[in-house]
Amino acid sequence: MVHTKFWGRLSLAEGTYRYQQLQQWILQGIIDGRWTPGDRLPSIREICTQQGVSKATVQHALQRLEAQGFLEVRPKAGHFVTLAPKATAPPRTTSRIEAPRPVNVSDLLLDIMDRNAAFDLLPELHAGELPPGIVSLNRAIGRALRRQRGADFQYYDKPAGDLKLREQLGLLLAKRGWPVTPDELCITSGCQHALFLALMACCQRGDIVAVESPGFYGVLQLLEQLGLQVIEIPTSTASGLDMDALEEALGRWNIQTCVVSPAFATPGGALMSEAPRRRLMALAEEYDLAIIEDDIYAESGFSRVPDTLKALDDSNRVIHCSSFSKVLSRDLRLGWISGARWHQRILNLKMVTQLASSRYLQQGVAAYMEEGELSAHLRRQRKLMSEQRDRLLASLLAWPVSVRVTAPQGGLAFWLELPATVDTLAAYPKALDAGVVITPGPLFSASGKYGNCLRVSFSHPWDERRIRALNQLPELLHLT
Repeated sequence: MVHTKFWGRLSLAEGTYRYQQLQQWILQGIIDGRWTPGDRLPSIREICTQQGVSKATVQHALQRLEAQGFLEVRPKAGHFVTLAPKATAPPRTTSRIEAPRPVNVSDLLLDIMDRNAAFDLLPELHAGELPPGIVSLNRAIGRALRRQRGADFQYYDKPAGDLKLREQLGLLLAKRGWPVTPDELCITSGCQHALFLALMACCQRGDIVAVESPGFYGVLQLLEQLGLQVIEIPTSTASGLDMDALEEALGRWNIQTCVVSPAFATPGGALMSEAPRRRLMALAEEYDLAIIEDDIYAESGFSRVPDTLKALDDSNRVIHCSSFSKVLSRDLRLGWISGARWHQRILNLKMVTQLASSRYLQQGVAAYMEEGELSAHLRRQRKLMSEQRDRLLASLLAWPVSVRVTAPQGGLAFWLELPATVDTLAAYPKALDAGVVITPGPLFSASGKYGNCLRVSFSHPWDERRIRALNQLPELLHLT
């Protein structure tokens, strides 16, 4: 069978290469089943004409897909698809809504974090040189430290944080449709701290909080510590929170707050489009709902960085939380929050939970941003993450059994759905014995769902050692 018609033209975002966009577009076509195994792609000339790109651009994109195992070249015949799209179908979600419940996070999460393995199968493997962006960051922070004068060391930073850093964050966020002022921002010790402040500010013990399912286990930890109840809202790994399910839940229970990641949510990398975002804001208005936006992955978008949900907030009810940990450095521990109508309370809570942030660290990051170093780092990082994602996807599709897996356009991880007979929790100690650390699916639910699912990250280079570790999983999971 020959497919010669493309579905639409490429949407080229600023700061990305055309061959990357074309490569991603063809890969998405394979994942969506637009082209099936054995299908011939349109000719190079046809692609050039239909997409308005050069011959060199098309050849580069096709060569990369061939190297990753998605295509094969047949002399005088063209490029043909080699991998089955059924293996890349998005994981399924359940539509059943369970009643609110207290949260009890598994001790397994502490074990994973203690092994420093949240995003790595082989956490003991610390190979490679520092990326240029991190070298520049370290220099900027070092310069800020050396410039400290007099008795600065004897004074605390103001609760809201360094003004120059908040100004730079305002410029960054304005590019995403939200003209925020420095007075609306508060610097925190990472995004987890920001989420903690947000929940403390708008909830009381016993309140019900709606979360994505599967969703971020860090939020579940916070709910447990604060004595809050959770209601899990089914989430599509492609498009995000199920708005019909959320509306049903709002009609049945007195939900105080909804925590949502509209951009490349973990674990599946879902990106919520504008229509459900607007519907979410309408539901929040109708039910007097506080919205906590976990925006930590937004800047990781391979082809574009979506607008913030906060940009649609006309009623001052979206608390925006984020940090640099997923796109710059996990070790930086520098985040921010914009508290909407709860902002003054959040400033007070920050003094209770942290007192103050390091001034020289903030000053160094502010200078790093002002000099354009962050923008340059993000361009390099997006390209690198896109390449690592493609390599990991090719490796997963080479497994001896079909798996359902997301194909995120940003973020750091895949969400794998394995056969129903697989028990990833039971496989965890077996994997440890083999020197591999997995992240079982039940960690992403308060009710123990997703026992046959895994989160696998592409945040580290997929060299031969990590590929070997990955290829041990089918046997450890009894897939062979």
